[in-house]
Amino acid sequence: MSGEQVWVLDDPRVGTAVQAIAIAERLGVPFRRIPLSWNWMAHVAGLAPRGSLLGLSSVGRGTGEGVPAGMPMDVFGQEKGPVLTLSSGSRSAAVALWVKQRFGSFAVHCMRPGFQAGAFDLLVLPRHDRRPLGARVVEVLGAPNRVTSLGLRRAKFAWSERLGHLPQPRVALLVGGAARGDLSPALAHDLGRRVARLAASLGGSVLATTSRRTGHEATEALASGLGSAMHVLFRWGEPGDNPYLGFLALADAIVVTADSVSMISEACATSAPVFIAAPQLAGPRQRRLMASLFEDDQARPLGRDLSPWDRTPLDEASLVAGQIRRLCPLE
Repeated sequence: MSGEQVWVLDDPRVGTAVQAIAIAERLGVPFRRIPLSWNWMAHVAGLAPRGSLLGLSSVGRGTGEGVPAGMPMDVFGQEKGPVLTLSSGSRSAAVALWVKQRFGSFAVHCMRPGFQAGAFDLLVLPRHDRRPLGARVVEVLGAPNRVTSLGLRRAKFAWSERLGHLPQPRVALLVGGAARGDLSPALAHDLGRRVARLAASLGGSVLATTSRRTGHEATEALASGLGSAMHVLFRWGEPGDNPYLGFLALADAIVVTADSVSMISEACATSAPVFIAAPQLAGPRQRRLMASLFEDDQARPLGRDLSPWDRTPLDEASLVAGQIRRLCPLE
């Protein structure tokens, strides 16, 4: 099968693009990632009933066939397109529908696409979101992501020697931030101290990592709070290998802040117990996700106990890939 038969429209926002990429990877066939870049018309383009490329940034010469200047001839200008297009995020929806109309592709879109929901062959939506009228929907819990059992095994092997000196149980602490602005240093310090005390009471250690939204002051406050326990802290953006996947693979328990759908979903892709902290950071979407996870016992609020319980790791990307294979012939 040619990689040209599956296209992934690659939104520049990593947390958005990863959903479509993860599903493509679970299909087990070659695929091509088409990098997208937006201009000020990206939101307006979503109003076009048959899709549009007007929201794409461009430079140079157009193809003369409705392809804006700068779009590569061998992609949007070629005569033969993909059998399947995967996209995610509201801005890429217009491009996906344009590709569907031009090439007759089977179009699968992750997240709510805006006004043209019924035009897609399949929508991938969180189960707590309202279904758009006239749309074929596959429901997922959390967000499809690239964390797999194989990837975790490889990460465990790669990081065991470097982190093996830290005593068990190892508690992975995934810290995000506020929706706007940096995370409060006071909140970060309290969270670090709380998790450190829990780990220390069990004779264990903490594997902590921050994100782009955490901010410098909150990161240093977190480091101060972690001081009472053996720990390692990876500051977002620091040089060297990112141990994030290694932390997930080696964790006996995972604590994740409530602001990030992606980090919560990735934590739930492991077999470790998952505890959600700092609920005040959650917006409406995150609160609905938390309620769904708590209802299914996939995660629990952070309390005073890190004991595990029986649960099956989430792999929603494979669920979607199976549905696509039933609906769209790829081989």
